[in-house]
Amino acid sequence: MKAIGVMKHGGPEVLEVVDLPEMNAGPGQIRIRNYAAAVNPVDISVRNGSMAAIQAANPPPYVPGMDAAGIVDQVGDGVETDLKEGDKAMAMVVPSGSYGAYMEYIVLDQNAVVKAPEDTSYVQASTLPMNALTARLSLDLLGLKEGQVLAVTGGPGAYGGYVIQLAKAEGLIVLADSSPSDEELLKSWGVDVIIPRGEGFVERVRSEFPKGVDGIADGALLNESAIDALTDGGSFTSVRGFKGEPQREIKFTTTWVTAYDCQKDKLEDLRQKVEDGILSLRVADTVDINNASEAHARLEAGGTRGRMVIEF
Repeated sequence: MKAIGVMKHGGPEVLEVVDLPEMNAGPGQIRIRNYAAAVNPVDISVRNGSMAAIQAANPPPYVPGMDAAGIVDQVGDGVETDLKEGDKAMAMVVPSGSYGAYMEYIVLDQNAVVKAPEDTSYVQASTLPMNALTARLSLDLLGLKEGQVLAVTGGPGAYGGYVIQLAKAEGLIVLADSSPSDEELLKSWGVDVIIPRGEGFVERVRSEFPKGVDGIADGALLNESAIDALTDGGSFTSVRGFKGEPQREIKFTTTWVTAYDCQKDKLEDLRQKVEDGILSLRVADTVDINNASEAHARLEAGGTRGRMVIEF
């Protein structure tokens, strides 16, 4: 079967089409014929050598990818699910060994796979699982209550957008930073307060909420430079492992989406929120299997809104 892999680490140009042995669904597993894989920042780490120490336990090719959408192709023995062969499905793929989601066929635990949202394409559905589960985990870690104030950095991005939409659905007041070109997008999601992006984040937040906000979901990796925007006893969650120094009874957490691997009920809930119009799926553009390098290059260049998607 065809996959997009890395034989040696480097820039986008090292991505190549490779042949892998066919895999079949075993007990408790489902195989997906994959038609679309969203491209995420973690995929760049798989490609550029940032994860080389972890990857060294397995031989190349190293196949990136944490999002997949396609059809159920095989259902293994003992699977307890309403999914059947031919159903349109999506999944978050936590790479096993060397292999992630950039493959024509993927075998996964049955609890990692759910139906794709109704009236969505494979490409659209592939943009939901990993980013939305990451947003869900961030909000769960922050533990804010209705009426409290959440600041989201990097709001226009895929993660930030899902955080905002979920937060608004749960009755939070949301502040987000933005460039002028993204303000209308943030307003369409119901953001309550928009501040200019750039230096002076803390001062701008404090000008709107003098006592500080109750929580920060830091999608833009402001890290320590954003902490002073929190009220005493507030909550801060990061998406790249940043852990703040103990201070002012602030609760620091790190959002590692692998904690929600195979959390089927959570992914089902996110799918339903798409169908209910609470979450919107955003595709920046698509490429075919032979042009995966273009998707990586555009993601690294920045400025994409929504996800680049590789079609298989």
